[in-house]
Amino acid sequence: MFEALGYAPLLEVGLPNGRRADIMALGPRGQIAIAEVKSSLEDFRVDLKWPDYLPYCDAFYFAVAPEFPRDILPDGPGLIIADGFGGAVVGEAPHTTLVPARRKALLLAFARLAAFRATF
Repeated sequence: MFEALGYAPLLEVGLPNGRRADIMALGPRGQIAIAEVKSSLEDFRVDLKWPDYLPYCDAFYFAVAPEFPRDILPDGPGLIIADGFGGAVVGEAPHTTLVPARRKALLLAFARLAAFRATF
Protein backbone atom coordinates (compact mmCIF):
# COMPACT_ATOMS: atom_id res chain seq x y z
CA MET A 1 0.00 0.00 0.00
CA PHE A 2 2.80 2.45 0.85
CA GLU A 3 4.46 1.71 -2.48
CA ALA A 4 1.21 2.55 -4.30
CA LEU A 5 1.26 5.93 -2.51
CA GLY A 6 4.80 6.61 -3.73
CA TYR A 7 6.57 5.64 -0.50
CA ALA A 8 9.52 3.25 -0.13
CA PRO A 9 8.80 1.05 2.91
CA LEU A 10 11.10 -0.96 5.14
CA LEU A 11 9.90 -3.45 7.74
CA GLU A 12 11.19 -3.75 11.30
CA VAL A 13 13.23 -0.54 11.51
CA GLY A 14 15.13 0.22 14.70
CA LEU A 15 14.79 3.76 16.03
CA PRO A 16 17.33 5.79 18.02
CA ASN A 17 15.23 5.43 21.20
CA GLY A 18 15.53 1.62 21.10
CA ARG A 19 12.03 1.04 19.73
CA ARG A 20 11.37 -0.83 16.49
CA ALA A 21 8.87 0.46 13.95
CA ASP A 22 6.84 -2.24 12.21
CA ILE A 23 6.89 -0.22 8.98
CA MET A 24 8.85 2.93 8.19
CA ALA A 25 8.28 4.46 4.78
CA LEU A 26 10.12 7.21 2.96
CA GLY A 27 8.05 9.52 0.77
CA PRO A 28 9.07 11.17 -2.50
CA ARG A 29 9.91 14.47 -0.78
CA GLY A 30 11.76 12.89 2.14
CA GLN A 31 8.76 12.65 4.44
CA ILE A 32 8.81 9.77 6.92
CA ALA A 33 5.74 7.73 7.84
CA ILE A 34 5.55 5.01 10.47
CA ALA A 35 2.83 2.39 10.70
CA GLU A 36 2.30 0.32 13.83
CA VAL A 37 0.60 -2.95 12.89
CA LYS A 38 -1.91 -4.27 15.40
CA SER A 39 -2.75 -7.91 14.76
CA SER A 40 -5.44 -8.20 17.43
CA LEU A 41 -7.29 -6.38 20.17
CA GLU A 42 -5.00 -7.97 22.75
CA ASP A 43 -1.93 -6.82 20.80
CA PHE A 44 -3.20 -3.26 21.02
CA ARG A 45 -4.11 -3.47 24.72
CA VAL A 46 -0.74 -4.79 25.89
CA ASP A 47 1.44 -2.62 23.65
CA LEU A 48 1.41 0.95 24.89
CA LYS A 49 4.69 2.06 23.31
CA TRP A 50 3.22 3.67 20.19
CA PRO A 51 3.69 7.29 21.46
CA ASP A 52 7.45 6.60 21.45
CA TYR A 53 7.36 6.53 17.62
CA LEU A 54 5.88 10.01 17.18
CA PRO A 55 9.17 11.97 17.48
CA TYR A 56 10.61 9.94 14.58
CA CYS A 57 8.09 10.52 11.82
CA ASP A 58 6.09 13.15 9.98
CA ALA A 59 2.99 10.92 10.00
CA PHE A 60 2.03 8.02 12.26
CA TYR A 61 -0.59 5.37 11.46
CA PHE A 62 -2.11 2.33 13.06
CA ALA A 63 -2.57 -0.50 10.56
CA VAL A 64 -5.31 -2.98 11.41
CA ALA A 65 -7.40 -5.69 9.80
CA PRO A 66 -10.91 -4.86 8.56
CA GLU A 67 -12.52 -6.64 11.52
CA PHE A 68 -10.44 -4.79 14.15
CA PRO A 69 -12.64 -2.73 16.55
CA ARG A 70 -11.59 0.76 15.43
CA ASP A 71 -13.47 2.55 18.21
CA ILE A 72 -10.81 1.56 20.76
CA LEU A 73 -7.99 3.23 18.83
CA PRO A 74 -6.92 6.65 20.14
CA ASP A 75 -7.85 9.83 18.32
CA GLY A 76 -4.97 11.45 16.50
CA PRO A 77 -2.98 8.83 14.62
CA GLY A 78 -3.91 7.98 11.06
CA LEU A 79 -5.56 4.68 10.23
CA ILE A 80 -4.78 2.07 7.60
CA ILE A 81 -7.11 -0.87 7.03
CA ALA A 82 -5.23 -3.78 5.49
CA ASP A 83 -5.45 -7.48 4.79
CA GLY A 84 -3.33 -10.00 2.90
CA PHE A 85 -4.25 -8.41 -0.43
CA GLY A 86 -3.70 -4.70 0.19
CA GLY A 87 -4.65 -1.72 2.26
CA ALA A 88 -6.15 1.72 2.28
CA VAL A 89 -5.68 4.86 4.32
CA VAL A 90 -9.08 5.51 5.88
CA GLY A 91 -7.90 8.18 8.29
CA GLU A 92 -5.14 10.61 7.43
CA ALA A 93 -2.40 11.10 10.01
CA PRO A 94 -1.75 14.60 11.25
CA HIS A 95 1.47 15.81 9.69
CA THR A 96 4.23 17.08 11.90
CA THR A 97 7.57 18.35 10.72
CA LEU A 98 10.69 16.68 11.99
CA VAL A 99 13.56 18.83 13.18
CA PRO A 100 16.07 18.99 10.27
CA ALA A 101 18.91 17.33 12.18
CA ARG A 102 16.69 14.42 13.23
CA ARG A 103 15.34 14.06 9.67
CA LYS A 104 18.88 13.90 8.29
CA ALA A 105 19.93 11.27 10.83
CA LEU A 106 16.82 9.18 10.14
CA LEU A 107 17.24 9.44 6.36
CA LEU A 108 20.88 8.32 6.57
CA ALA A 109 19.98 5.41 8.86
CA PHE A 110 17.09 4.44 6.56
CA ALA A 111 19.35 4.51 3.49
CA ARG A 112 22.07 2.47 5.19
CA LEU A 113 19.57 -0.13 6.40
CA ALA A 114 18.06 -0.43 2.92
CA ALA A 115 21.52 -0.81 1.36
CA PHE A 116 22.62 -3.45 3.87
CA ARG A 117 19.41 -5.42 3.34
CA ALA A 118 19.79 -5.19 -0.45
CA THR A 119 23.19 -6.89 -0.30
CA PHE A 120 21.90 -10.07 1.36
